[in-house]
Amino acid sequence: MIEALVALIAAAAVAVAILDQPSMRRSVAMAVAGILVPVLIAGDQWHSGPITELRNTPGMLVVALVAGLALVGLLAWVIDRWPVILPVLVLVAVPFRIPLNVGGEDANLLVPLYLVMGGGVLAPLIRARRGDLLPATPTVAPTGLARWLKPLLAAAVVLYALGLFYSDDRSTGLQNLCFFLIPFGVIFALMAEVEWTRERLRILLGVVIGLALICALVGFVEYATRDLLWNQVVIRSNDFHVYFRVNSLFWDPNVYGRYLALSITMVAAALLWARSTRDGIVLAAVSGVLWLALMTTYSQSSFIALIAGLAALVALRWSLKWMLAGIAVLAVGVVLFGTFAGGLVKLDLGAINKQTSGRANLVEGGFDLFEARPIYGYGPGSFSVAFKREVAGPNAPVTESHTEPITVAAEQGLIGLAFYVVLIASALAALLAGTRKVMPGLGAAARSYDPDRGPPAARAAMLAGFIAVLVHTLTYAGFLDDPVTWVIIAIGYSLAFPCRATSAA
Repeated sequence: MIEALVALIAAAAVAVAILDQPSMRRSVAMAVAGILVPVLIAGDQWHSGPITELRNTPGMLVVALVAGLALVGLLAWVIDRWPVILPVLVLVAVPFRIPLNVGGEDANLLVPLYLVMGGGVLAPLIRARRGDLLPATPTVAPTGLARWLKPLLAAAVVLYALGLFYSDDRSTGLQNLCFFLIPFGVIFALMAEVEWTRERLRILLGVVIGLALICALVGFVEYATRDLLWNQVVIRSNDFHVYFRVNSLFWDPNVYGRYLALSITMVAAALLWARSTRDGIVLAAVSGVLWLALMTTYSQSSFIALIAGLAALVALRWSLKWMLAGIAVLAVGVVLFGTFAGGLVKLDLGAINKQTSGRANLVEGGFDLFEARPIYGYGPGSFSVAFKREVAGPNAPVTESHTEPITVAAEQGLIGLAFYVVLIASALAALLAGTRKVMPGLGAAARSYDPDRGPPAARAAMLAGFIAVLVHTLTYAGFLDDPVTWVIIAIGYSLAFPCRATSAA
């Protein structure tokens, strides 16, 4: 219970960071959250192998702490001197996870992003002591459902922490909170106050393209040599399949595919609003290379996410009505096919479950768990434990949920599911704010521009990227525990409701 109480304090500190204006109070809150996270992890994993090894070798522990603090201090100095470097460092660090052993299992942790977060937290403290921390003065205030976005994000973190008091797997829930929700909440607070200019957005697009091409190159080499850098599960799987999946610098081909799908969506947004033929040719060539790279992942969820993101861009650039009409025709076609071909095509549920790597059973089991505890669920991080105990037995081959709404419903019940749905609606409202004035597909003139709302291409990219991530989480999970979600929402929010007087002004 003590761990859950400390975790709640850390979550409350993140809530302050998300909701408060740039100030010494908010900077201290972010620092408190950053300090409590390693304390909580050390307490939870005190008797695990890595922590025991560090305790038994104090010299190694001291060296690790000194090196980490020195790197955080250096990053803080760089960010304090050149504040615009923060979003660049965040985008560089977001994709990459380092495999580590936590709790007796392999975990892929965003160590580079945690270091950037540390520097981002320390830099405002330095500025606050000098009196250089400027208050946020948004030129456009959020209204309607959009104004609830920040409170809902803060409440989601606190709600997750409250669930640790009754969770059936408190350790996993605590790790999810400390490794994902708390750091990502801090990242959101830092990114949401950045003032975006065309030049800065071009730099970020260049970073996205550069990183995606590097990852694609590594993936092409893996595909050509039939040799992966890591992940024995995928390596063994490739030995039994007629196709060969690559994961590039990522641990999971589906996560690599998600990153490529998002990168293609961002490049496509720039392509659709490109003003010069040369830019259009370059962006089209980049899209083609990344598309070929995506093919090597064989990630069905990533292809679906890409289609959703591109469909959103088409709707914004040309016509929302025709896009909705096309989706309606497609839906009717699927229904008619299922109705009239039912006698000819026999659905083999067992085959479907096998083709989806056991996800059909996970969805069905998730519904069973939700029915058993519909109000508050089994607690954060408890899906795997509850699924083994209540549904599939201890020898179940697959126990990790890959469908975000099912995960939320089973772990947090109707309470968490309500927060999940309203949060998505609020995020969409924020990302859509003011788009009617600049999106031709929503009725605006072809070259419309609202100086108070950010460039249309960037607005479209963030909205389409969020839709792509949302769709991907329906088949592969990872909504609030993916930093990309928080970064996209933060950039989209700060474009829709820009702060003119910020630490990055």
